[in-house]
Amino acid sequence: MMHRTLSHTESVVQTFETNIVIVNSIGWRYIFRPMAKQSSLDGWHKVRGAAFVEKNGWLLPSHFGNPQGEYQAVRKGVGLIDLAHRSLLQFTGPDRVSFLQGMLSNDLRVLKPFDGQQAAILTQQGKIIADVRVLCALNSIYLDFWEFLKDRVLAHLRRYLVADEVEIADPSDQWHMLSVQGPQVPALLNELFGHEPLPSQPMQHGMVHFDGSPICVVEANHFGEPGFDLVISTSAVTHVAQRLTDNGKKFSAAWVGEEAQEILRIEAGVPRCGVDFTEDNLLLEVGLDNAVSFTKGCYLGQEVVERIRSRGHVNKKLVGLALYGHEPAAAGDAISAGDKGVGNITSSVHSPAWGRPIALGYVQKDCWAPGTELLVKHSGAAVTATVVEFPFVAAGGTTNSSS
Repeated sequence: MMHRTLSHTESVVQTFETNIVIVNSIGWRYIFRPMAKQSSLDGWHKVRGAAFVEKNGWLLPSHFGNPQGEYQAVRKGVGLIDLAHRSLLQFTGPDRVSFLQGMLSNDLRVLKPFDGQQAAILTQQGKIIADVRVLCALNSIYLDFWEFLKDRVLAHLRRYLVADEVEIADPSDQWHMLSVQGPQVPALLNELFGHEPLPSQPMQHGMVHFDGSPICVVEANHFGEPGFDLVISTSAVTHVAQRLTDNGKKFSAAWVGEEAQEILRIEAGVPRCGVDFTEDNLLLEVGLDNAVSFTKGCYLGQEVVERIRSRGHVNKKLVGLALYGHEPAAAGDAISAGDKGVGNITSSVHSPAWGRPIALGYVQKDCWAPGTELLVKHSGAAVTATVVEFPFVAAGGTTNSSS
């Protein structure tokens, strides 16, 4: 956001929801960007020493003073994560399943109440608008995805919502998502929730009542360790955050910022929308294999997906790379096999578990077999890299031994 003191010749002539437009006496216009969105726990995080970073229009905790300790909390204890920048859409009405069945890449007909699955929303050309989590409730279906994608997702879905009896509601302001990740998470939640059964299957979910407030508990293994997302009423989230913090002390719990989350994400081999894939990428290039059904029949983008499947491969694919250098690669760094360019890096970090940099990147089909040696051009030097099968790191911090 621009910061500037107005002179006596300037005045605010109009305030919009998205911009403040300022005009001075000689007609110059200054358009001020809106402030980044903030979690309702923003002040609570500041008290606990959070440093912040702007990401996709949100001001998020980058770290809480000790990124290495935050990383270890997820690997050995409990990591507490604020997911205020997730969004929910609720679909009701008698045609909700048939409408979404035609818009999503996975098969919703197999879902029973309290089941969940991963899916993608595609263009007609089979390219990814958003990756989503589908949560099937008793009388509705929820889509859960990164908030910065919401306007794009809504516009796309409403474009195809013509005669279907479907209502789309946005309850995001009423709910706030936290995540708890790590090997000690089941013990912490059993203590807090009085040993109510926790969901045991991927993306399965259920309701618990905690200190007078309903919480939807969703099985969510984000980084290879046991984990759950907690969808909490906005009015109760500060109380729940405090209880997680207090009760979590005996389980080595720590709040985890974006810096440590990025390391954990890449170690788990999880691609991130807007970072590792965009609307320029085909679904099958990204490796979201559990987000697609090849037997469900027609949906938007299905013809392209099926054509690629019947051909047997895409021309490029997202892979993991272990780098034999001293620093992470940069997004966009070229990947080559000898003198031939074969792809580009999308994201890279230094992995504590590997003791060296690792990366995600797209490479051509002749180069994606695990063990393939490639070169990454970074800061003018060619760094040796080896293709690694996902995940780089499994539960407990065990590295992938195949490389």
